[in-house]
Amino acid sequence: MSLAPSPTSAACTGANAGPGMGATMRGPMEITWYGRACFRLKGRDASVITDPCPPSTGFVAGKHDVDLLTVSHAHPDHSYTRSISAGLTLTRPGEYEYSDLLVTGIRTFHDGEGGRNRGENMVFAVEVDGVHVCHLGDLGHLLTDEQLTELGPVDVLLVPVGGETTLTPTEAAEVVAQIRPKIVVPMHFAVDGGSKDLGGPERFLHEMAAEPIRQPKAQVTVGSLPDETQVVVLEARGRTG
Repeated sequence: MSLAPSPTSAACTGANAGPGMGATMRGPMEITWYGRACFRLKGRDASVITDPCPPSTGFVAGKHDVDLLTVSHAHPDHSYTRSISAGLTLTRPGEYEYSDLLVTGIRTFHDGEGGRNRGENMVFAVEVDGVHVCHLGDLGHLLTDEQLTELGPVDVLLVPVGGETTLTPTEAAEVVAQIRPKIVVPMHFAVDGGSKDLGGPERFLHEMAAEPIRQPKAQVTVGSLPDETQVVVLEARGRTG
């Protein structure tokens, strides 16, 4: 595996490259974590921002002009969009094709009580340069067989592990086992003064029983995906303090 550090709305506001198509000619898709549940996925021809967070969380993504913005739910720590310009913003379930991206949105819940406590949550799966990336947002329960079928194969899973308002660390590991991705990237956990309302990643890492790869950013291609699931802990690049 090669995972090296890199030196409008209808529910939206506002071609596709299939798996492996031209993979040998592509540069790597880059994954940057800004903190909380905010990532940038940067492919050869398209870019994505997920769940931008406000400075009050201890993190901020800064200004971005991207093709796609996904927002898993309307809570303030996941929907700070004022500094993000996007060709398409997605907040609802469905299948979408836009700017060389294939996207599936799946309705889930922020809690284990059918949304009665914290409301709904969107899981988004995005295909970027043939790599299938799934962002679980603030998922609060294990996935059903129907949801797993909707989701399909996942190469890179972005999973909340800090507990408190989402999956417990044990449940997060169980969801990983359900989805069986090639790469697992923990998110939504406390980092040196940021996201103080959440737990750290240690319990999740213990549940996974794997030594994580730690790096500032990740670069992924179809050909670099590992045979066995690997955990990659990224540096929070958007820390404000």
